[in-house]
Amino acid sequence: MAEVPISGATTVLTIIGQPTRQVRSTTTLNAALRRQGIDAVLVPVDLAPAAVPAFLQALRGWHNAPGCIVTVPHKSQCAGLLDELTERARLLGAVNLVRRSADGQLRGDMIDGLGFLAALSANGFEARGKSAVVFGAGAVGRALLLSLGDAGVRRLAFSDPDATNLSALLDLARQAGLADRLSTGPVDDLAAFDLAVNASPVGMNGEDRMPFDPTRLPHHALVADVVTKPAETPLLKAAAAHGCRVQNGLQMSDAQSAMQLAFFDLAPGGKA
Repeated sequence: MAEVPISGATTVLTIIGQPTRQVRSTTTLNAALRRQGIDAVLVPVDLAPAAVPAFLQALRGWHNAPGCIVTVPHKSQCAGLLDELTERARLLGAVNLVRRSADGQLRGDMIDGLGFLAALSANGFEARGKSAVVFGAGAVGRALLLSLGDAGVRRLAFSDPDATNLSALLDLARQAGLADRLSTGPVDDLAAFDLAVNASPVGMNGEDRMPFDPTRLPHHALVADVVTKPAETPLLKAAAAHGCRVQNGLQMSDAQSAMQLAFFDLAPGGKA
């Protein structure tokens, strides 16, 4: 593995969130940069929401930065502060990648859903024609709605105690032409689902709650969790014990590394 020393010519990419202690990208992306001999580094920035506008303004003039990665809780706030959004990010009202152009313009995209699909594919799960239930309709849940819909999932059920989240999800489904496949509200019968996903923070950082009971799923189902710390959440432990296949949040996060390098146009030689 090539070690590239940090110098005055090093490209500095940041990941902003609060907190940042659980972020995975600093491990995976920095390892990918070292493997490829790219003169760049990813640095975590634990940023209060009130400081996000000033940070993005500074990013416009930050000449050795190609942009930033965005994690919770800043994904929706950042989307409203950028100059341009991809159609996917516009529909979602959230971004997890911000690219800085040479003239200081900021463009955002949201690839959580693409990373999730890539992880599903790596786990041998074919989404087309399947039924999926997702617990959590926030920014990540909405990204999964679009990606699973695009992948051909025939039935999408979402559960979230927050009525505002569900309302935003329904609006998105109508805009994306997915309303006929979507149902919302409490899900009592899990036996008909092939895929069950936790897209909420439940189970993060040692919390022992589970968003749903995986023993109510059929044994052929795949259970996925977007939580990255711990990698093996109580939900995934219970699902594996039940005989289900499982996908942890690290797999979704790791699947985005190549997409992140491409978005920021990072290439061997260290140019962004």
